[in-house]
Amino acid sequence: MPFWLLVLLTVITAATPLMIAALGEHVVERSGVLNLGVEGMMIMGASVAFVVAILTGSSFLAVLSGIGAGMMLSALFALFAVWLAANQVAAGLALTILGIGAANLIGAGFIGMKRDTIPSLWLPVLSDIPIIGKLLFGQDPFVYAAFALAIAIAWWLNTCRGGLVLRGVGENHASAHAIGHDVRWIRTLAILFGGACAGLAGAYLSLIYTPFWSPGMTAGRGWIALAIVVFAGGRIGRLIFGAYLFGLMSVLQLHAQAGAIGLPSQFLSSLPYVATILALVLLALRDRRGQGAVGSLGQPFIPDR
Repeated sequence: MPFWLLVLLTVITAATPLMIAALGEHVVERSGVLNLGVEGMMIMGASVAFVVAILTGSSFLAVLSGIGAGMMLSALFALFAVWLAANQVAAGLALTILGIGAANLIGAGFIGMKRDTIPSLWLPVLSDIPIIGKLLFGQDPFVYAAFALAIAIAWWLNTCRGGLVLRGVGENHASAHAIGHDVRWIRTLAILFGGACAGLAGAYLSLIYTPFWSPGMTAGRGWIALAIVVFAGGRIGRLIFGAYLFGLMSVLQLHAQAGAIGLPSQFLSSLPYVATILALVLLALRDRRGQGAVGSLGQPFIPDR
């Protein structure tokens, strides 16, 4: 296999969890909620999915368990941030700390264990086409699910009544409440969806990306997913581009370390995060008005008594 094709396939694998987690957070922020607990939900999904996979031998149950773990944490966040109107930034940071601690506790007895990865798709004739066959018809199911999810979210937010209502709640929750929409339940459902996506992204890490469990295996990917949502500015196409851009940076630093180019490995490992900061700075310089952010983002909603 040519080296460039190997790099491209690795980029797809590295970008997929970022894309799935960012899509979930995109929906959450369209509803007017800022959830900084993506990292905690991702690592919980990774831990629970791997433990269930080892105990049951079922990848399907493992994926469902990872999704459920992310949703459970997101439900806790919704309780405090939506129903108790707590500070969303503080609640999200607490969620990340809780998720990391709980994941390490759950996975403590499974460190070092390995299992077979979920097989990639293979279609007769199509998958055997040189280059294109491997890229388009030889990926794992999560890659196709991520793009299907992106298309479904874009369609739902822009054409369906439910998506338009959610966007209206995000833009002005007071007006949405005044015309009869239940702001708190709409935001709760959006948060649960975001948690499901974060848990699914975490399950991808421990079942496909690196089919084993180790503490801290998310390595800041939840924070990068949050940065991708900001970078996207409310556009699904830009979100996909951002996920693959940061996936490319992650892969390039690994190949740079393996190539012994004479730079410290710690500096090379920091490149994806440096790229994240630079992208956000450039975006802020280009758009000083905060275009793309909804009007009620981060603001707690307390209905009139």
